[in-house]
Formats: sequence, C-alpha cells, structure tokens
Amino acid sequence: MDLPPVSAAIVIGASGGIGAALVEALRDEATYDVVRALSRSAIGDDHIDLENEASIAAVAATIAAGPAPELVIVASGLLHDGDEGPEKTYRDLDGAWLARTIAVNAIGPALVAKHLLPLMPRTGRTVFAILSARVGSISDNRLGGWYGYRMAKAAVNQLVRTLSIEERRRNDRSIVVGLHPGTVDTALSKPFQGNVRPGTLFTPDRAASQLLDVIDGLKTPDTGKVFDHEGKEILP
Repeated sequence: MDLPPVSAAIVIGASGGIGAALVEALRDEATYDVVRALSRSAIGDDHIDLENEASIAAVAATIAAGPAPELVIVASGLLHDGDEGPEKTYRDLDGAWLARTIAVNAIGPALVAKHLLPLMPRTGRTVFAILSARVGSISDNRLGGWYGYRMAKAAVNQLVRTLSIEERRRNDRSIVVGLHPGTVDTALSKPFQGNVRPGTLFTPDRAASQLLDVIDGLKTPDTGKVFDHEGKEILP
C-alpha cells in the first residue's frame, strides 16, 4: 500500500520573534508533517546565513533530500544593528549600511528563492511568502525617511511580483506573496514602539496567527501581490 506523501513547511529566520512564533503555530496546527526552522543562530543543517549564498545552497541540498516543501516563509529582517538604524534624512545615508540593509532584506530572500523554489512541488498549491512592510509601498510613502529599509522592502515587493510570473510557468497553482505583519513586539521594532498607536502593537503569537490565516486564504490569483495582516492588499 502506498503511503501518503509527507508535507513540509519551512520558516527562515526562525530565531526572530515572528519567525519563532510562526514555527510554533505551524507545529501546533499540525497541518504539515514536517516544520523545519532555519536561522542564522542555528547549528548544523538548520543554519542559514542570508548574506552567504553558499550557506543557502548548503541548506537547500539538505532540504532536497527530504519532502518537497509546500510552504516556505522568509521571516528574516534587519532594521537596526548597534548604532546603525533607519535614516531620518538623506544626510544620514551611509553606503555600507545601505548595502547591508538591502543584502539582508532583499538580496537574501532573492537567493533563498533561487535555491528553494525549484524544490517546491511542480503541481498543487504551494506558497512562497516573504515578510515585507507597508513602508515598502511607494504610493503610501507620506512621511519620508527610513531610506534603506524602504528601498529594501520596495525591492522585496518587486521581487515577489517577478518571481510570481516565472513560477507560474513551472506550477500554475503556485502563490508567491509578500506579507506585512504590522508592528510586532520584537527586538526589531523595540526602539521604535514609542510612536505606535495604542492597540496596534501585536504580540508575535498574534502576528503569526494572523499571517497564517492570510496564507490559508490565499488563492492563485493573489500571486505576485503584497497583503497586510488583515488580508488587505498593499499597493506598490
């Protein structure tokens, strides 16, 4: 008797607040037989460094030896590090920090797609999701500032759109999306929570639950788009 296929989900950035909550929620829901948690802080086969393509390729090789992932979520992100953080004015721009911001937030997910999308099934519904942000929307930018992060997330949104077009040629039921989790109480947002309106700062558990609800509700025509935590489309 043939055994049913094993289903798998992968979360990249699993040591972060949202990533860890996504892993826990996916395991609690038990929709997937295997939930694999990858992060820069992990050791062995679960270690991945988005600034090192060789690391991404090595992880992809171990994933290829197991069940094909039907869900991949890239939850990694970089907003600040030490004295470096979002720029308030163009006078604060620093080339090295801009390059690193874009490397982690945009180039890293692009390289993950390069190595993991070919491992996803060629038939049936699949979802490849990258955490984006509303600040990546050009039409929604009314405050300025945050140059590097805005640039990186705008690049992510274009990446999502472009990947979706190519991936539909491989699997016409594939879905590639960007997801905006809102402002979540994590180390990434901690220095900037003072300006958050009451009731709009989410716990990681709530954010993870909302994002998974959005993923569950996605249809194939949604591919290439960016959605917020309520399932509302964010325009470019």
